[in-house]
Amino acid sequence: MSTETVTAPAAPHLGVGDRIRLWWDTLPRQTQWLVGIPAIVLIALLPVLRPPVLTTVGTDFGGVLAQFGMYALLAIGLNVVVGQAGLLDLGYVGFYAVGAYTVGLITSPDSPWRVHGLDPHWAWLAALPVAVALTAISGLILGSPTLRLRGDYLAIVTLGFGEIVRLLADNLSNITGGGRGLSRIAYPVVGTSSTRPTGVFSAGNTAHPVNSGTAWFWLSLVLIVVVLTLVGNLERSRVGRAWVAIREDEDAAEIMGVPTFKFKLWAFLIGASIGGLSGALYAGQVQFVVPTTFNVINSMLFLCAVVLGGQGNKLGVILGAFIVVYLPNFFIGRTNLFGIPINGNEIANYKYLFFGVALMVLMIFRPQGLFPARQKLLTYGRDVYAAARRAATALTHRTEETVGEAR
Repeated sequence: MSTETVTAPAAPHLGVGDRIRLWWDTLPRQTQWLVGIPAIVLIALLPVLRPPVLTTVGTDFGGVLAQFGMYALLAIGLNVVVGQAGLLDLGYVGFYAVGAYTVGLITSPDSPWRVHGLDPHWAWLAALPVAVALTAISGLILGSPTLRLRGDYLAIVTLGFGEIVRLLADNLSNITGGGRGLSRIAYPVVGTSSTRPTGVFSAGNTAHPVNSGTAWFWLSLVLIVVVLTLVGNLERSRVGRAWVAIREDEDAAEIMGVPTFKFKLWAFLIGASIGGLSGALYAGQVQFVVPTTFNVINSMLFLCAVVLGGQGNKLGVILGAFIVVYLPNFFIGRTNLFGIPINGNEIANYKYLFFGVALMVLMIFRPQGLFPARQKLLTYGRDVYAAARRAATALTHRTEETVGEAR
C-alpha cells in the first residue's frame, strides 16, 4: 500500500516592504493611530534631536526635512493622479508653480497684483486657500479637454502644460518679474522674540533648536497628516474604488457603468490642489520664486519619488520623497564615509544619474516599487483581508500537521 506524499503549499516570497505593509494592513484602525501618532512625534523631533547617523553635514538638517515635507505633499498629490487613477502626468510641476506664484503675486511687494490691506503677519495664510483654489481650477481647465486622451498622448499634453506655465512665468515680466522672479513673499510671522525678531518661519531664523527649516517642517507634517486623512477616506470610498477600476482597465470600468471621465477629472483636480498647497509652502519658506525652479527635471523627480516608493501606496511615496530629497543632501560636505575618503559634493552633483540608474534597476527587479500597494475594492476590505489571512494560516498549519502524520 503506497502512501502519497502531501506537500504544503509554498509560501510566496515577501520582501521587507511587503511584510511591513501586510503587518500594517491587518492592524485595526485604532491600533494604526496608536502606532502612528508616536511615530509622527518621533519624526517631528528629528531636526531637534539631530541623530548623528541621519544629520546632514553640509546643509541644515531642519531645512532638508522642510524640503522633504514639500516633496512628500507633492508625491501624495501626484500619487492620486498616477498611482490611484493611473494617469501619467509629466507636467505636475506646473501645479506646483501655480501655487507658488499665486502666493507671490498676492503678497510680494514686487507684484502689480499685490493685495493691499492684508495683515503682514497673516498674509501668507490668507493667500494659501486662494493658491489651492486657483491650482484646482487650473487642473480643471487642463483636465477637461485632455483627459479623454490616454497613455503617451496624455503624458505629452501634461508635459507641455508644465513647460507652458514655466514659460509664462519667464515671459510675463510685467506681472511675474520674469527671470528676476518675485521676492519678499509673505510668511507667517509668529513666535517673535528677542532672538527671533522676525518670527520662527523667517528665513533669517537660524536659532537652535527651532530654526526656520524646523518650523516649516512641523507645519508640513501637520498638512501631510490632514491630506493623508482626506485622501485615505477618498480611497476607501466609491471614488477610490472607481480610481482603481480605471487604473486596472478603463474600458472594463466604462462598460461596468463607471463614469470614467468624471472620476479622472476628480483625480486631476485633487492632485492639482495638493500640488498647489506644496507650492504655497515653498513660496513662503524661501520667500522668493523664479521660473527656473519649476523646470521639467523637478517634475521628473516628483515622479521618481512616486515610482521609487510604490505607486498607489501613500506611505510608500512619502518614503520615496524622503529618498529623493535626503540622499543628495546627505553627501554634501562629507569628506569621508565609514572611513573611506570621498568627495561628497561631487557625488551629490551626480544625483540625476544615480536616480536614473536606481529607476532602471527597480523596473527590472521590483517594478511595483519599494512598498507596493495592494488595493482592496471592498468597503469592508480590511476585515475580509484579515479573515482571509487567518484562514490561510490555519490551512497551512493543518497541512503541516497532515504531512507530519503521513510521515
